[in-house]
This record gives sequence, C-alpha cells and structure tokens, in this order.
Amino acid sequence: MQESIETLRTELEERLRFETLLAETSARFVNLPADRIDSEIEDAQRRICEFLDLDRSVLWQIVEREPGTAVLTHIQQPHGGPQVPELPNARDLFPWTGQKVFAGETVTITRISNLPPEAGRDRESFGLYGTKSTVVVPLSIGGGAPFGFLTFAVMREEREWPETVVKGLQLIAQVFANALVRKRTDEQLKKYVREIEELKERLGKENIYLQEEVNQLFEDEEIIGQSDALRYVLTQAKQVAPMDSTVLITGETGTGKELIARAIHRLSKRKDRVMVRVDCAALPATLIESELFGREKGAYTSALTKEIGRFEMADGSTLFLDEVGELSAEVQAKLLRILQSGEFERLGSPKTIRVDVRMIAATNRNLAEEVKKKAFREDLYYRLNVFPIEMPPLRERPDDVPLLVRAFLKDFNRKMGKRIQSVPQKAMEALQRYGWPGNIRELRNVIERAVIISRSDKLNLEMPKNMAETPSPIHSLEEAEYQHILRALKKTGWRIKGPNGAAEILKLKPSTLYTKMKKLGIPLRRNKDGIQT
Repeated sequence: MQESIETLRTELEERLRFETLLAETSARFVNLPADRIDSEIEDAQRRICEFLDLDRSVLWQIVEREPGTAVLTHIQQPHGGPQVPELPNARDLFPWTGQKVFAGETVTITRISNLPPEAGRDRESFGLYGTKSTVVVPLSIGGGAPFGFLTFAVMREEREWPETVVKGLQLIAQVFANALVRKRTDEQLKKYVREIEELKERLGKENIYLQEEVNQLFEDEEIIGQSDALRYVLTQAKQVAPMDSTVLITGETGTGKELIARAIHRLSKRKDRVMVRVDCAALPATLIESELFGREKGAYTSALTKEIGRFEMADGSTLFLDEVGELSAEVQAKLLRILQSGEFERLGSPKTIRVDVRMIAATNRNLAEEVKKKAFREDLYYRLNVFPIEMPPLRERPDDVPLLVRAFLKDFNRKMGKRIQSVPQKAMEALQRYGWPGNIRELRNVIERAVIISRSDKLNLEMPKNMAETPSPIHSLEEAEYQHILRALKKTGWRIKGPNGAAEILKLKPSTLYTKMKKLGIPLRRNKDGIQT
C-alpha cells in the first residue's frame, strides 16, 4: 500500500514537473521577437528531450510553393548520436505516416516493428534514421490544414507513450505552430513594407523624372512631314509598336530619333506608363552604370543613399537608350544580360532583380562598323538590331522643309509674342537647297534666330555664312535621276502617260520612263498609304 502511494506521488510529481516545463516553455514564446523564434524552438526541443530522456526532436515544414514537399527546419539531439541523413522530403520518406499527419492525426508508434504492411517505406526510413519509437504531431492553426509536423523519437529502446505525455507534446506543437505562423506573418509584413518602400521610391523617382522630361519636351511632339522617306519610317513604327520587339533607330544627329521612339511607345501596349529615357552620351562612364542599374548605399565612396536605376523605373514600360554606341564594354555586357534574361543587380548588391522592359535604342554611329573595329559587342548589336529603323537626314527630305519651317514659326510666334505670317520664296528655296548637316535641330535654331531679328510680319531670314557657302551634297547621277523622276511623279499624282503626265514633263516616251523606273526601283503606282514599295 505504501509503495503504491509512493509510486502515485512520484507520478504526480513528474506530471507536475512536466506541466511546469510546458507552462514555462509556452510562456517563453509570449511576445517573443520573430528573429528569436527559431533558436527558442530548438532550445525548447532540447529541454523537452532532456526531461523525457528522448534522443531526438525534429520539426518539418511544408514548402509554401511546393505543397507536396516538407523539409527539415529544426532539429535537436541532446544525447548526441548519428547525424540525420540529408534526405529533405519527408513526404517521400514517410508516406504512410505523412498521410495520417496531414489529415490532422497524431501518430504514436511504440514499436517500429508493429507498423502495418502498407507502411513498409516508413519502416525503412525510420530504420535509416535509427528510430525505434516515436510520436509525430501535426502543426496547424485553428483546425486548418497542417503546414508541418513535430517529431519526438527514441533510438536506444522502444518506449511507451502515456496519454499525458502525448497531450503535452501536442500542446508544445501548438505553441510552436503559433510562433511559426507569427514569424511567417512578420516576414511577410516586412516583405510588403520593403515592397511599398521600393514602390514609393520608384514613384518618387518617376515623378521627378516626369517633371524633368516635361520641361525638356516641346509642347507639340507631332512628327512633321509628308515625304515618302518619312512616311516609310512611320509605317515601320506602326508595324513594330504593338510588339515587344527591341528596336534600333539609326540616323544622323538631329533627325528626330527620339520622336520616333516616343511614337512607338505611344502606339504600344505600354503607353499607360511613362517612357524612360537615358542619354548614354551625356553621362560620364563612371556614372552610367549607376544610372542604368541603380546602387545600394555605400556601393562606392560618394553613394550616400540607395538609388533605383532607370531599368527598375522602366519596369512594365519602355526604356529609350539614346546614343547606345557610347556605352563602355562593361556596361554593354550587363545590357546584353538584361536583353537575354531581364535580370541584373544593383551596384553593391548581390540580389538579382528581374524586370519587364521594352528596349528602344538609338545611335548616330554605324554600329556594324563599330563591331568590326571591336568597339561594340557583336552579340549585343544583333540583340539590339531586331527591328532596325533608319531616320532619313533632312537633305533627303527637301519637301518637308516648308512644313517644318511653318511649324517652327508658329511655335516661336506664340512663345515670343510675334505675328510673322510669311516666308519669302527665295528664303524658302535657300532653306530647301541647304544640306543641313545638323538636320532638323539645326533648322529649328536657324528659324528661331530669324524670328528674333524679324521686325515685320515677314520672316527676315539672314542666311548664315556657312549656310550660304555650303552647297547641297552631290549625289550620284543615278540618285539624281531617281529623285528627279520621283518629283515628276508626285507632281502628276503618279500619272505617267497622257497630257501633263510625268513622261510628257520629263520629255520621255512612256516606254522609256517605264524602263527607267524599273531600273531605279520606282514602283508603277503608290500603295494605299502613298508610300513607295
């Protein structure tokens, strides 16, 4: 009788000590910072194993993006023993046990040898881990689907698992589950906060960029002209705009490459986002990489703050790289990587950033020649040159000069408060004859100066000395003949035979004109857009 009382007293004392350990363990997780939860779980595993004289405790969690995969995240072996084999997926190792646990059931195994025949794979895996007796408890919150499980095991002997012990381990599993969910929530909130901060930073940079762009742009961005050469360029722009293909715009300085880039963006599915522009020639080589890809604080001596780059700013939109031929070899390599994979890293950061950017590049250089000189990467050239568009120089668009002059005149009249209404015929002819090495930009500057010095309603165009003395470029005889026939066809509305036809104006037989047109590649008629094909 006395022995029974002593045994009962001992059992009650052990139970009380166990409940005290559970209470203390639970209390340690109250208001515990998220960054300490992992270490506290492993410490609690150790203390419980030591109290119950267990050999191992392992916590497995389901991989969020792979619901069928559970990986080991926490382990304690207070008595030492062999290392746990590197077999990460518990679902493959313990299919029978996993099916029960993921259904919300606690599995208690006194003897591994007592497992049913259908648990053959589990029996092998327990043997691999050296387990002779174990309890497996699901981890879940509020009756929801388990997101992992907690195991306690003995490797030295087989063990009975009293109900009070199993319930205590279930309580510990619930404490761990609450803590892990809180940790996940905390990490998710921090991720959202980082994303919001990055978005705010990006929007702030984008707002500043927009203000700068608005200040630099003309109020009227319309592409002015009706020459065949310009119409062909506009047709190309309309063809490629709806696609996400990379565009390479080539042409001399001042031909309007940026206007075509903006037209492509406005006609694209990305038109609701601002097109981001980078002038590769205006930035020193030491800053262009930071400008394009961004930087972390402390990336270099003067990097006092974190800055996002133009690629991040252009995510979901279009990035226009003006004068791309000026980029250094190092930046060319990074640009090639983005075109291939859409990935890059900020300066000073190992984190890979992925963006969705449509690229339009422009250059006044002959990149094919630069490739031959080893001054430009051949692989990058082919990546950029997916859809090439060549901007014609103004000297090849003499018919557009009067239209441009009138547009510039209207703009400067408004800005300067003038009322200049007409341009002398001789002045207009002189403008059309000039070769315009500076193209449209040079023409605009000439008209601005003329408006400034004009005192009446007639434009007082004083031809600069270099303009007066610079003749139009000399073309080949074949090119001159081509242009001459083209002007005659345009004048006659593309009528070749009959009174006032092109043949009569050119004093040629219609058959002779047909032969010359075929030889020079001039079509017999215009297409529906009025563009030669």
